[in-house]
Amino acid sequence: MADQPPTAETLVPPFRLRRELAAQPVRLVVALLLAVAATAAGLALPLLVQKIVGDFSAHRSLAPGLLMMAGAAVGGALAQALSGFQLARIGERMTYRLRVGIMAHALRLPLPVVRARGTGDLAARVTSDAQLLRQVVEVATQLPLAALSVLATLGVMVWIDWVLTAVTVAALAVLTVLVLVIMRRMRSNVSGQQDAVGRIAQRFTANLEALTTIKAYRAEPVADRALAGDAEELRAVSLTGARLGALVPAVLTLGNQFAMIAVILTGGARLAAGDLEVAAFAAFLLYLLQTVPSVNTLATGFGRLQAGLAARDRCNELLALPLEADPDDADRTAPAPEPDAPAVVFRSVSYTHAGSGEAALRAVSFSVPRTGLTAVVGPSGAGKTTALSLVGRFVRPSAGAISVLGHDAGSWPLGALRARMAYVDQAFTLLEATARENLQLGRVGPAADGELAEALAAVGLAEDVARLPQGLDTVLGRESDLSGGQRQRMALARALLADTDIVLLDEPTSQLDGLNELRFREIVERLARRRAVVVVAHRLSTVQRADHVIMMNRGTVVDAADHPTLLTRCLPYRELVASQAGPSLLGGR
Repeated sequence: MADQPPTAETLVPPFRLRRELAAQPVRLVVALLLAVAATAAGLALPLLVQKIVGDFSAHRSLAPGLLMMAGAAVGGALAQALSGFQLARIGERMTYRLRVGIMAHALRLPLPVVRARGTGDLAARVTSDAQLLRQVVEVATQLPLAALSVLATLGVMVWIDWVLTAVTVAALAVLTVLVLVIMRRMRSNVSGQQDAVGRIAQRFTANLEALTTIKAYRAEPVADRALAGDAEELRAVSLTGARLGALVPAVLTLGNQFAMIAVILTGGARLAAGDLEVAAFAAFLLYLLQTVPSVNTLATGFGRLQAGLAARDRCNELLALPLEADPDDADRTAPAPEPDAPAVVFRSVSYTHAGSGEAALRAVSFSVPRTGLTAVVGPSGAGKTTALSLVGRFVRPSAGAISVLGHDAGSWPLGALRARMAYVDQAFTLLEATARENLQLGRVGPAADGELAEALAAVGLAEDVARLPQGLDTVLGRESDLSGGQRQRMALARALLADTDIVLLDEPTSQLDGLNELRFREIVERLARRRAVVVVAHRLSTVQRADHVIMMNRGTVVDAADHPTLLTRCLPYRELVASQAGPSLLGGR
Protein backbone atom coordinates (compact mmCIF):
# COMPACT_ATOMS: atom_id res chain seq x y z
CA MET A 1 0.00 0.00 0.00
CA ALA A 2 1.41 3.43 -0.97
CA ASP A 3 2.24 5.93 1.74
CA GLN A 4 -0.26 8.71 2.37
CA PRO A 5 0.77 12.08 0.88
CA PRO A 6 2.18 14.44 3.49
CA THR A 7 0.16 17.32 4.91
CA ALA A 8 1.29 20.68 6.23
CA GLU A 9 2.02 19.04 9.56
CA THR A 10 3.68 15.86 8.27
CA LEU A 11 6.12 16.96 5.60
CA VAL A 12 9.09 14.67 5.13
CA PRO A 13 12.30 15.67 6.91
CA PRO A 14 15.59 16.09 5.01
CA PHE A 15 16.58 13.00 3.06
CA ARG A 16 18.72 10.55 5.02
CA LEU A 17 19.87 7.43 3.16
CA ARG A 18 20.29 5.34 6.30
CA ARG A 19 16.77 6.17 7.46
CA GLU A 20 15.26 5.38 4.06
CA LEU A 21 17.04 2.03 3.86
CA ALA A 22 15.90 1.15 7.37
CA ALA A 23 12.26 1.98 6.55
CA GLN A 24 11.78 -1.53 5.07
CA PRO A 25 14.11 -3.71 7.18
CA VAL A 26 12.69 -7.10 6.19
CA ARG A 27 12.91 -6.40 2.47
CA LEU A 28 16.40 -4.94 2.86
CA VAL A 29 17.67 -7.93 4.85
CA VAL A 30 16.19 -10.34 2.28
CA ALA A 31 17.85 -8.39 -0.55
CA LEU A 32 21.21 -8.40 1.22
CA LEU A 33 21.03 -12.12 2.03
CA LEU A 34 20.19 -12.92 -1.57
CA ALA A 35 23.05 -10.74 -2.77
CA VAL A 36 25.44 -12.47 -0.35
CA ALA A 37 24.23 -15.83 -1.64
CA ALA A 38 24.86 -14.72 -5.24
CA THR A 39 28.35 -13.52 -4.27
CA ALA A 40 29.11 -16.80 -2.48
CA ALA A 41 28.00 -18.75 -5.53
CA GLY A 42 30.32 -16.67 -7.69
CA LEU A 43 33.22 -17.24 -5.29
CA ALA A 44 32.63 -21.00 -5.36
CA LEU A 45 32.89 -21.35 -9.14
CA PRO A 46 36.70 -21.01 -9.52
CA LEU A 47 37.28 -23.51 -6.70
CA LEU A 48 34.93 -25.92 -8.46
CA VAL A 49 36.92 -25.35 -11.68
CA GLN A 50 40.11 -26.19 -9.79
CA LYS A 51 38.43 -29.39 -8.53
CA ILE A 52 37.28 -30.33 -12.04
CA VAL A 53 40.78 -29.75 -13.46
CA GLY A 54 42.20 -31.96 -10.70
CA ASP A 55 39.54 -34.64 -11.37
CA PHE A 56 40.27 -34.49 -15.06
CA SER A 57 44.04 -34.94 -14.46
CA ALA A 58 43.37 -37.84 -12.05
CA HIS A 59 40.85 -39.45 -14.43
CA ARG A 60 38.03 -39.15 -11.88
CA SER A 61 34.36 -38.65 -12.77
CA LEU A 62 33.57 -35.05 -13.69
CA ALA A 63 29.80 -35.34 -13.09
CA PRO A 64 29.75 -34.27 -9.39
CA GLY A 65 31.86 -31.18 -10.06
CA LEU A 66 29.84 -30.21 -13.13
CA LEU A 67 26.55 -30.60 -11.26
CA MET A 68 27.82 -28.42 -8.41
CA MET A 69 29.04 -25.81 -10.92
CA ALA A 70 25.67 -25.74 -12.68
CA GLY A 71 23.81 -25.47 -9.35
CA ALA A 72 26.06 -22.63 -8.15
CA ALA A 73 25.70 -20.75 -11.45
CA VAL A 74 21.89 -21.07 -11.67
CA GLY A 75 21.38 -20.42 -7.95
CA GLY A 76 23.66 -17.39 -8.04
CA ALA A 77 21.86 -15.90 -11.05
CA LEU A 78 18.43 -16.45 -9.46
CA ALA A 79 19.54 -14.95 -6.15
CA GLN A 80 21.01 -11.94 -7.94
CA ALA A 81 17.77 -11.31 -9.86
CA LEU A 82 15.59 -11.56 -6.75
CA SER A 83 17.95 -9.29 -4.83
CA GLY A 84 17.81 -6.68 -7.60
CA PHE A 85 14.01 -6.73 -7.60
CA GLN A 86 13.84 -6.21 -3.83
CA LEU A 87 16.27 -3.31 -4.07
CA ALA A 88 14.22 -1.81 -6.89
CA ARG A 89 11.11 -1.87 -4.68
CA ILE A 90 13.00 -0.12 -1.89
CA GLY A 91 14.32 2.47 -4.34
CA GLU A 92 10.94 3.18 -5.90
CA ARG A 93 9.33 3.65 -2.48
CA MET A 94 12.10 6.02 -1.48
CA THR A 95 11.74 8.01 -4.73
CA TYR A 96 7.97 8.21 -4.26
CA ARG A 97 8.32 9.53 -0.74
CA LEU A 98 10.96 12.04 -1.79
CA ARG A 99 8.97 13.34 -4.76
CA VAL A 100 5.75 13.68 -2.80
CA GLY A 101 7.61 15.40 0.04
CA ILE A 102 9.39 17.86 -2.25
CA MET A 103 6.18 18.73 -4.10
CA ALA A 104 4.27 19.22 -0.85
CA HIS A 105 7.08 21.36 0.54
CA ALA A 106 7.33 23.48 -2.63
CA LEU A 107 3.57 24.16 -2.58
CA ARG A 108 3.92 25.55 0.95
CA LEU A 109 6.88 27.83 0.31
CA PRO A 110 6.36 31.60 0.29
CA LEU A 111 5.41 32.99 -3.11
CA PRO A 112 8.52 35.22 -3.41
CA VAL A 113 10.76 32.18 -2.79
CA VAL A 114 9.00 30.10 -5.47
CA ARG A 115 9.22 32.94 -7.98
CA ALA A 116 12.88 33.50 -7.22
CA ARG A 117 13.68 29.81 -7.64
CA GLY A 118 11.65 29.35 -10.79
CA THR A 119 9.28 26.54 -11.67
CA GLY A 120 11.85 24.81 -13.87
CA ASP A 121 14.40 24.52 -11.08
CA LEU A 122 11.78 23.18 -8.66
CA ALA A 123 10.57 20.69 -11.27
CA ALA A 124 14.15 19.45 -11.75
CA ARG A 125 14.27 18.47 -8.06
CA VAL A 126 11.19 16.26 -8.53
CA THR A 127 12.32 14.70 -11.82
CA SER A 128 16.04 14.38 -12.52
CA ASP A 129 17.30 14.86 -8.95
CA ALA A 130 14.88 12.30 -7.57
CA GLN A 131 15.90 9.85 -10.31
CA LEU A 132 19.58 10.29 -9.45
CA LEU A 133 18.75 9.57 -5.82
CA ARG A 134 16.86 6.46 -6.89
CA GLN A 135 20.12 4.82 -7.98
CA VAL A 136 21.73 5.50 -4.59
CA VAL A 137 19.74 2.62 -3.06
CA GLU A 138 21.28 0.10 -5.43
CA VAL A 139 24.73 1.65 -5.10
CA ALA A 140 24.53 1.73 -1.29
CA THR A 141 24.04 -2.04 -1.25
CA GLN A 142 26.22 -2.87 -4.25
CA LEU A 143 29.30 -1.13 -2.89
CA PRO A 144 29.53 -3.12 0.38
CA LEU A 145 28.82 -6.37 -1.47
CA ALA A 146 31.38 -5.56 -4.15
CA ALA A 147 33.91 -4.71 -1.46
CA LEU A 148 33.05 -7.94 0.37
CA SER A 149 33.42 -9.89 -2.88
CA VAL A 150 36.83 -8.31 -3.57
CA LEU A 151 38.06 -8.99 -0.03
CA ALA A 152 36.77 -12.57 -0.05
CA THR A 153 38.28 -13.18 -3.46
CA LEU A 154 41.61 -11.76 -2.33
CA GLY A 155 41.45 -14.02 0.72
CA VAL A 156 41.05 -17.11 -1.45
CA MET A 157 43.77 -15.83 -3.78
CA VAL A 158 46.15 -15.47 -0.82
CA TRP A 159 45.38 -19.06 0.11
CA ILE A 160 46.20 -20.13 -3.46
CA ASP A 161 49.39 -18.04 -3.87
CA TRP A 162 50.30 -15.00 -1.78
CA VAL A 163 52.96 -13.74 -4.21
CA LEU A 164 50.49 -13.43 -7.09
CA THR A 165 48.02 -11.82 -4.69
CA ALA A 166 50.58 -9.17 -3.68
CA VAL A 167 51.13 -8.32 -7.33
CA THR A 168 47.36 -8.04 -7.87
CA VAL A 169 46.85 -5.78 -4.83
CA ALA A 170 49.64 -3.44 -5.93
CA ALA A 171 48.07 -3.03 -9.37
CA LEU A 172 44.58 -2.50 -7.90
CA ALA A 173 45.87 0.08 -5.39
CA VAL A 174 47.22 2.30 -8.18
CA LEU A 175 43.94 1.87 -10.03
CA THR A 176 41.92 2.89 -6.94
CA VAL A 177 43.86 6.11 -6.38
CA LEU A 178 43.32 7.22 -9.97
CA VAL A 179 39.59 6.50 -9.85
CA LEU A 180 39.07 8.35 -6.55
CA VAL A 181 40.73 11.48 -7.95
CA ILE A 182 38.24 11.45 -10.83
CA MET A 183 35.24 10.81 -8.57
CA ARG A 184 35.93 13.83 -6.40
CA ARG A 185 35.52 16.10 -9.42
CA MET A 186 32.40 14.31 -10.68
CA ARG A 187 30.28 15.24 -7.66
CA SER A 188 30.57 18.99 -8.16
CA ASN A 189 30.03 18.55 -11.90
CA VAL A 190 26.75 16.69 -11.34
CA SER A 191 25.48 19.54 -9.16
CA GLY A 192 26.38 21.99 -11.92
CA GLN A 193 24.55 19.87 -14.49
CA GLN A 194 21.39 19.78 -12.39
CA ASP A 195 21.48 23.56 -11.92
CA ALA A 196 21.79 23.98 -15.68
CA VAL A 197 18.88 21.57 -16.25
CA GLY A 198 16.75 23.64 -13.87
CA ARG A 199 17.57 26.87 -15.73
CA ILE A 200 16.73 25.53 -19.17
CA ALA A 201 13.54 23.89 -17.86
CA GLN A 202 12.50 27.19 -16.26
CA ARG A 203 12.95 29.22 -19.43
CA PHE A 204 11.34 26.58 -21.65
CA THR A 205 8.32 26.34 -19.32
CA ALA A 206 7.94 30.12 -19.26
CA ASN A 207 8.13 30.25 -23.08
CA LEU A 208 5.44 27.57 -23.44
CA GLU A 209 3.16 29.53 -21.10
CA ALA A 210 3.73 32.64 -23.23
CA LEU A 211 3.48 30.76 -26.54
CA THR A 212 0.56 32.79 -27.85
CA THR A 213 2.46 36.05 -27.35
CA ILE A 214 5.61 34.54 -28.88
CA LYS A 215 3.69 33.48 -31.99
CA ALA A 216 1.73 36.73 -32.25
CA TYR A 217 4.90 38.84 -32.24
CA ARG A 218 6.95 36.36 -34.28
CA ALA A 219 9.34 36.16 -31.34
CA GLU A 220 10.41 32.58 -31.94
CA PRO A 221 13.98 33.69 -32.88
CA VAL A 222 14.27 35.67 -29.63
CA ALA A 223 13.09 32.67 -27.60
CA ASP A 224 15.35 30.38 -29.63
CA ARG A 225 18.44 32.44 -28.83
CA ALA A 226 17.74 32.50 -25.11
CA LEU A 227 17.03 28.76 -25.00
CA ALA A 228 20.10 28.05 -27.09
CA GLY A 229 22.20 30.00 -24.59
CA ASP A 230 20.87 27.88 -21.73
CA ALA A 231 21.37 24.73 -23.78
CA GLU A 232 24.97 25.76 -24.46
CA GLU A 233 25.63 26.16 -20.72
CA LEU A 234 24.16 22.71 -20.14
CA ARG A 235 26.20 21.26 -23.02
CA ALA A 236 29.44 22.71 -21.66
CA VAL A 237 28.99 21.44 -18.13
CA SER A 238 27.71 18.07 -19.39
CA LEU A 239 30.73 17.74 -21.68
CA THR A 240 33.00 18.16 -18.69
CA GLY A 241 31.04 15.42 -16.92
CA ALA A 242 31.24 13.19 -19.99
CA ARG A 243 34.99 13.72 -20.12
CA LEU A 244 35.35 12.67 -16.50
CA GLY A 245 32.98 9.76 -17.02
CA ALA A 246 34.93 8.55 -20.04
CA LEU A 247 38.14 8.47 -18.00
CA VAL A 248 36.73 5.97 -15.51
CA PRO A 249 36.30 2.94 -17.84
CA ALA A 250 39.57 3.81 -19.60
CA VAL A 251 41.47 3.85 -16.31
CA LEU A 252 39.72 0.65 -15.20
CA THR A 253 40.58 -1.14 -18.44
CA LEU A 254 44.19 -0.02 -18.31
CA GLY A 255 44.57 -1.01 -14.67
CA ASN A 256 42.98 -4.40 -15.24
CA GLN A 257 45.24 -5.08 -18.21
CA PHE A 258 48.38 -4.16 -16.25
CA ALA A 259 47.22 -6.39 -13.37
CA MET A 260 46.60 -9.29 -15.77
CA ILE A 261 49.99 -8.85 -17.47
CA ALA A 262 51.82 -8.67 -14.13
CA VAL A 263 50.03 -11.79 -12.82
CA ILE A 264 50.67 -13.79 -16.00
CA LEU A 265 54.37 -12.91 -16.03
CA THR A 266 54.79 -13.62 -12.32
CA GLY A 267 52.71 -16.78 -12.53
CA GLY A 268 54.65 -18.02 -15.54
CA ALA A 269 57.90 -17.56 -13.65
CA ARG A 270 56.53 -19.41 -10.62
CA LEU A 271 55.21 -22.24 -12.82
CA ALA A 272 58.63 -22.58 -14.44
CA ALA A 273 60.28 -22.66 -11.01
CA GLY A 274 57.85 -25.35 -9.82
CA ASP A 275 56.42 -23.13 -7.07
CA LEU A 276 52.89 -23.16 -8.52
CA GLU A 277 50.65 -25.89 -9.95
CA VAL A 278 48.75 -25.47 -13.21
CA ALA A 279 45.33 -26.08 -11.59
CA ALA A 280 46.05 -23.51 -8.87
CA PHE A 281 47.20 -20.97 -11.47
CA ALA A 282 44.03 -21.57 -13.52
CA ALA A 283 41.90 -21.00 -10.43
CA PHE A 284 43.88 -17.86 -9.57
CA LEU A 285 43.34 -16.45 -13.07
CA LEU A 286 39.60 -17.14 -12.78
CA TYR A 287 39.50 -15.32 -9.44
CA LEU A 288 41.41 -12.43 -10.97
CA LEU A 289 38.93 -12.25 -13.83
CA GLN A 290 36.12 -12.42 -11.30
CA THR A 291 37.64 -9.60 -9.26
CA VAL A 292 37.69 -7.26 -12.24
CA PRO A 293 33.87 -6.82 -12.42
CA SER A 294 33.71 -6.23 -8.67
CA VAL A 295 36.44 -3.60 -8.91
CA ASN A 296 34.58 -2.01 -11.81
CA THR A 297 31.41 -2.04 -9.75
CA LEU A 298 33.22 -0.28 -6.93
CA ALA A 299 34.61 2.38 -9.26
CA THR A 300 31.41 3.08 -11.20
CA GLY A 301 29.37 2.75 -8.02
CA PHE A 302 31.39 5.52 -6.40
CA GLY A 303 30.66 7.70 -9.44
CA ARG A 304 26.93 7.05 -9.24
CA LEU A 305 27.08 7.60 -5.49
CA GLN A 306 28.69 11.01 -5.99
CA ALA A 307 25.92 11.95 -8.44
CA GLY A 308 23.27 10.75 -6.00
CA LEU A 309 24.82 12.62 -3.08
CA ALA A 310 24.91 15.81 -5.15
CA ALA A 311 21.20 15.33 -5.91
CA ARG A 312 20.55 14.63 -2.23
CA ASP A 313 22.22 17.90 -1.28
CA ARG A 314 20.06 19.81 -3.78
CA CYS A 315 16.88 18.19 -2.49
CA ASN A 316 17.83 18.80 1.13
CA GLU A 317 18.65 22.40 0.32
CA LEU A 318 15.07 22.82 -0.93
CA LEU A 319 13.56 20.94 2.01
CA ALA A 320 15.50 23.22 4.38
CA LEU A 321 13.76 26.34 3.07
CA PRO A 322 11.30 27.63 5.70
CA LEU A 323 7.63 27.12 4.96
CA GLU A 324 5.22 29.97 4.49
CA ALA A 325 3.26 29.08 7.61
CA ASP A 326 4.72 29.77 11.04
CA PRO A 327 6.08 26.62 12.71
CA ASP A 328 3.69 26.98 15.65
CA ASP A 329 0.56 27.45 13.51
CA ALA A 330 -0.58 23.90 14.17
CA ASP A 331 -0.63 24.57 17.93
CA ARG A 332 -2.41 27.93 17.73
CA THR A 333 -6.14 28.51 17.94
CA ALA A 334 -7.67 30.90 15.45
CA PRO A 335 -9.09 34.03 17.10
CA ALA A 336 -12.80 34.73 16.89
CA PRO A 337 -13.60 37.66 14.59
CA GLU A 338 -14.53 40.87 16.42
CA PRO A 339 -18.20 41.57 15.59
CA ASP A 340 -17.89 45.33 15.02
CA ALA A 341 -14.32 45.49 13.70
CA PRO A 342 -13.54 46.47 10.09
CA ALA A 343 -12.74 43.62 7.72
CA VAL A 344 -9.23 44.90 6.99
CA VAL A 345 -7.16 47.75 8.39
CA PHE A 346 -3.75 48.90 7.10
CA ARG A 347 -1.66 51.01 9.46
CA SER A 348 1.40 52.66 7.88
CA VAL A 349 2.15 49.54 5.82
CA SER A 350 5.20 49.51 3.55
CA TYR A 351 6.45 46.76 1.25
CA THR A 352 9.36 46.38 -1.20
CA HIS A 353 9.54 43.54 -3.70
CA ALA A 354 12.68 41.39 -3.57
CA GLY A 355 15.36 42.81 -5.84
CA SER A 356 13.59 46.14 -6.25
CA GLY A 357 15.20 49.37 -5.15
CA GLU A 358 11.86 51.20 -4.83
CA ALA A 359 9.08 50.46 -2.37
CA ALA A 360 5.83 49.18 -3.87
CA LEU A 361 3.87 50.53 -0.88
CA ARG A 362 4.92 53.41 1.37
CA ALA A 363 3.20 54.00 4.72
CA VAL A 364 -0.21 52.95 3.39
CA SER A 365 -3.17 53.33 5.75
CA PHE A 366 -6.81 52.53 4.97
CA SER A 367 -9.82 50.62 6.32
CA VAL A 368 -12.22 48.20 4.62
CA PRO A 369 -15.73 48.06 6.14
CA ARG A 370 -17.05 44.75 7.43
CA THR A 371 -19.68 44.55 4.68
CA GLY A 372 -20.18 46.26 1.36
CA LEU A 373 -18.14 46.87 -1.75
CA THR A 374 -14.73 48.54 -1.49
CA ALA A 375 -13.04 49.49 -4.76
CA VAL A 376 -9.27 50.02 -4.91
CA VAL A 377 -8.40 52.14 -7.94
CA GLY A 378 -5.42 53.93 -9.35
CA PRO A 379 -3.06 53.89 -12.33
CA SER A 380 -0.91 50.88 -13.14
CA GLY A 381 1.90 50.41 -10.64
CA ALA A 382 -0.01 52.13 -7.86
CA GLY A 383 0.35 49.09 -5.56
CA LYS A 384 -3.24 47.81 -5.69
CA THR A 385 -2.45 44.13 -6.30
CA THR A 386 0.39 44.26 -3.77
CA ALA A 387 -2.10 45.48 -1.16
CA LEU A 388 -4.36 42.47 -1.87
CA SER A 389 -1.37 40.12 -1.59
CA LEU A 390 -0.60 41.56 1.84
CA VAL A 391 -4.18 40.99 3.01
CA GLY A 392 -3.90 37.29 2.12
CA ARG A 393 -0.38 37.14 3.62
CA PHE A 394 1.07 35.94 0.34
CA VAL A 395 3.80 38.43 1.16
CA ARG A 396 4.71 40.04 4.50
CA PRO A 397 4.92 43.83 5.04
CA SER A 398 8.32 45.46 5.47
CA ALA A 399 6.85 47.84 8.03
CA GLY A 400 3.50 48.68 9.61
CA ALA A 401 0.63 46.46 10.75
CA ILE A 402 -2.38 44.81 9.12
CA SER A 403 -5.41 43.65 11.06
CA VAL A 404 -8.07 41.29 9.72
CA LEU A 405 -11.49 40.99 11.37
CA GLY A 406 -10.22 42.82 14.44
CA HIS A 407 -6.96 40.88 14.97
CA ASP A 408 -3.41 41.39 13.79
CA ALA A 409 -2.88 39.35 10.62
CA GLY A 410 0.17 37.69 12.19
CA SER A 411 -1.91 36.38 15.10
CA TRP A 412 -4.01 34.24 12.76
CA PRO A 413 -2.78 30.78 11.84
CA LEU A 414 -2.19 31.05 8.10
CA GLY A 415 -4.75 28.41 7.15
CA ALA A 416 -7.40 29.97 9.40
CA LEU A 417 -6.72 33.44 7.97
CA ARG A 418 -7.12 32.29 4.37
CA ALA A 419 -10.20 30.28 5.27
CA ARG A 420 -11.82 33.66 5.94
CA MET A 421 -11.09 34.88 2.40
CA ALA A 422 -11.98 34.06 -1.19
CA TYR A 423 -9.42 35.27 -3.72
CA VAL A 424 -9.71 35.73 -7.49
CA ASP A 425 -6.36 36.62 -9.07
CA GLN A 426 -5.71 38.48 -12.32
CA ALA A 427 -5.09 35.25 -14.25
CA PHE A 428 -8.32 33.62 -12.93
CA THR A 429 -6.25 30.55 -12.18
CA LEU A 430 -7.88 27.15 -12.23
CA LEU A 431 -6.29 23.90 -11.15
CA GLU A 432 -5.81 20.98 -13.51
CA ALA A 433 -8.72 19.23 -11.81
CA THR A 434 -12.41 18.68 -12.46
CA ALA A 435 -14.80 21.60 -12.80
CA ARG A 436 -16.53 20.35 -9.64
CA GLU A 437 -13.26 20.40 -7.68
CA ASN A 438 -12.35 23.86 -8.99
CA LEU A 439 -15.67 25.28 -7.90
CA GLN A 440 -15.28 23.94 -4.37
CA LEU A 441 -11.71 24.94 -3.60
CA GLY A 442 -11.40 26.14 -0.01
CA ARG A 443 -14.77 24.83 1.15
CA VAL A 444 -14.90 22.83 4.36
CA GLY A 445 -17.61 20.52 3.04
CA PRO A 446 -18.76 19.59 -0.48
CA ALA A 447 -21.48 21.62 -2.16
CA ALA A 448 -24.63 19.97 -3.43
CA ASP A 449 -25.18 19.79 -7.19
CA GLY A 450 -28.00 22.31 -6.79
CA GLU A 451 -25.65 24.84 -5.21
CA LEU A 452 -23.12 24.31 -7.99
CA ALA A 453 -25.77 24.73 -10.66
CA GLU A 454 -27.05 27.93 -9.02
CA ALA A 455 -23.56 29.43 -8.86
CA LEU A 456 -22.84 28.54 -12.51
CA ALA A 457 -26.17 30.00 -13.60
CA ALA A 458 -25.42 33.21 -11.71
CA VAL A 459 -22.24 33.75 -13.75
CA GLY A 460 -23.77 32.54 -17.02
CA LEU A 461 -21.63 29.41 -17.21
CA ALA A 462 -24.18 26.63 -16.74
CA GLU A 463 -24.55 25.79 -20.44
CA ASP A 464 -20.81 25.96 -21.08
CA VAL A 465 -20.09 23.45 -18.30
CA ALA A 466 -22.94 21.20 -19.43
CA ARG A 467 -21.29 20.99 -22.88
CA LEU A 468 -18.01 19.72 -21.45
CA PRO A 469 -17.34 16.00 -22.17
CA GLN A 470 -18.11 14.87 -18.61
CA GLY A 471 -19.91 17.98 -17.39
CA LEU A 472 -18.86 18.96 -13.88
CA ASP A 473 -16.54 15.96 -13.72
CA THR A 474 -14.46 17.06 -16.74
CA VAL A 475 -10.81 17.70 -15.92
CA LEU A 476 -10.05 21.28 -16.96
CA GLY A 477 -6.81 22.00 -18.78
CA ARG A 478 -5.05 20.60 -21.83
CA GLU A 479 -7.65 19.35 -24.33
CA SER A 480 -10.70 20.39 -22.23
CA ASP A 481 -9.67 23.89 -21.22
CA LEU A 482 -11.91 26.95 -20.89
CA SER A 483 -11.54 30.29 -22.63
CA GLY A 484 -10.23 33.31 -20.73
CA GLY A 485 -13.73 34.69 -20.14
CA GLN A 486 -15.04 31.29 -19.07
CA ARG A 487 -12.16 30.82 -16.63
CA GLN A 488 -12.93 34.27 -15.22
CA ARG A 489 -16.57 33.38 -14.64
CA MET A 490 -15.58 30.01 -13.16
CA ALA A 491 -13.36 31.84 -10.67
CA LEU A 492 -16.22 34.19 -9.78
CA ALA A 493 -18.55 31.21 -9.24
CA ARG A 494 -15.93 29.71 -6.91
CA ALA A 495 -15.89 32.95 -4.89
CA LEU A 496 -19.68 32.88 -4.80
CA LEU A 497 -19.65 29.34 -3.35
CA ALA A 498 -16.97 30.11 -0.76
CA ASP A 499 -18.35 30.70 2.73
CA THR A 500 -15.95 33.49 3.70
CA ASP A 501 -16.05 36.89 5.42
CA ILE A 502 -13.87 38.64 2.84
CA VAL A 503 -13.81 38.40 -0.96
CA LEU A 504 -10.75 39.75 -2.78
CA LEU A 505 -11.16 40.34 -6.53
CA ASP A 506 -8.16 41.42 -8.61
CA GLU A 507 -9.26 42.85 -11.97
CA PRO A 508 -12.40 40.67 -12.14
CA THR A 509 -14.01 42.37 -15.16
CA SER A 510 -11.02 42.57 -17.50
CA GLN A 511 -12.31 39.82 -19.84
CA LEU A 512 -16.07 40.19 -19.41
CA ASP A 513 -18.40 41.43 -22.11
CA GLY A 514 -21.25 43.81 -21.36
CA LEU A 515 -23.78 41.11 -20.45
CA ASN A 516 -21.41 39.23 -18.17
CA GLU A 517 -20.20 42.45 -16.59
CA LEU A 518 -23.79 43.15 -15.64
CA ARG A 519 -23.97 39.68 -14.13
CA PHE A 520 -20.76 40.41 -12.26
CA ARG A 521 -22.24 43.55 -10.72
CA GLU A 522 -25.25 41.57 -9.55
CA ILE A 523 -22.98 38.90 -7.99
CA VAL A 524 -20.88 41.54 -6.26
CA GLU A 525 -23.96 43.26 -4.88
CA ARG A 526 -25.21 39.90 -3.63
CA LEU A 527 -21.88 39.13 -1.96
CA ALA A 528 -21.53 42.61 -0.49
CA ARG A 529 -24.79 42.35 1.43
CA ARG A 530 -23.12 40.16 4.05
CA ARG A 531 -19.40 40.18 3.24
CA ALA A 532 -16.56 42.61 2.68
CA VAL A 533 -15.85 42.63 -1.06
CA VAL A 534 -12.59 44.31 -2.14
CA VAL A 535 -12.27 44.89 -5.89
CA VAL A 536 -9.09 46.06 -7.61
CA ALA A 537 -10.13 47.61 -10.89
CA HIS A 538 -8.74 49.55 -13.83
CA ARG A 539 -12.14 49.65 -15.49
CA LEU A 540 -14.11 52.09 -13.37
CA SER A 541 -17.60 51.00 -14.43
CA THR A 542 -17.86 49.03 -11.18
CA VAL A 543 -16.83 51.98 -9.03
CA GLN A 544 -20.12 53.83 -9.27
CA ARG A 545 -21.86 51.35 -7.01
CA ALA A 546 -18.99 50.97 -4.52
CA ASP A 547 -19.71 51.87 -0.92
CA HIS A 548 -16.10 52.85 -0.39
CA VAL A 549 -13.36 53.82 -2.86
CA ILE A 550 -9.61 53.86 -2.09
CA MET A 551 -7.58 55.93 -4.52
CA MET A 552 -3.91 54.87 -4.77
CA ASN A 553 -0.96 56.25 -6.71
CA ARG A 554 2.76 55.37 -6.61
CA GLY A 555 2.46 53.17 -3.57
CA THR A 556 0.47 55.57 -1.39
CA VAL A 557 -3.19 56.21 -0.59
CA VAL A 558 -4.20 59.53 -2.09
CA ASP A 559 -7.72 59.61 -0.65
CA ALA A 560 -10.58 57.36 0.42
CA ALA A 561 -14.32 58.02 0.43
CA ASP A 562 -17.37 57.18 -1.64
CA HIS A 563 -17.49 57.88 -5.35
CA PRO A 564 -19.37 61.25 -5.29
CA THR A 565 -17.16 62.61 -2.49
CA LEU A 566 -13.94 61.70 -4.29
CA LEU A 567 -15.22 63.28 -7.49
CA THR A 568 -15.72 66.47 -5.56
CA ARG A 569 -12.51 66.67 -3.53
CA CYS A 570 -9.85 64.43 -5.16
CA LEU A 571 -8.41 65.81 -8.40
CA PRO A 572 -6.31 62.67 -9.25
CA TYR A 573 -9.44 60.52 -8.86
CA ARG A 574 -11.49 62.87 -11.02
CA GLU A 575 -8.80 62.80 -13.70
CA LEU A 576 -8.65 58.98 -13.59
CA VAL A 577 -12.42 58.69 -13.95
CA ALA A 578 -12.52 61.27 -16.73
CA SER A 579 -9.79 59.46 -18.67
CA GLN A 580 -11.68 56.15 -18.67
CA ALA A 581 -15.39 56.76 -18.15
CA GLY A 582 -16.39 60.14 -19.51
CA PRO A 583 -19.35 62.19 -18.31
CA SER A 584 -21.49 59.25 -17.08
CA LEU A 585 -19.33 58.64 -14.03
CA LEU A 586 -18.67 62.34 -13.56
CA GLY A 587 -22.29 62.90 -12.75
CA GLY A 588 -22.97 64.66 -16.02
CA ARG A 589 -20.49 67.48 -15.29
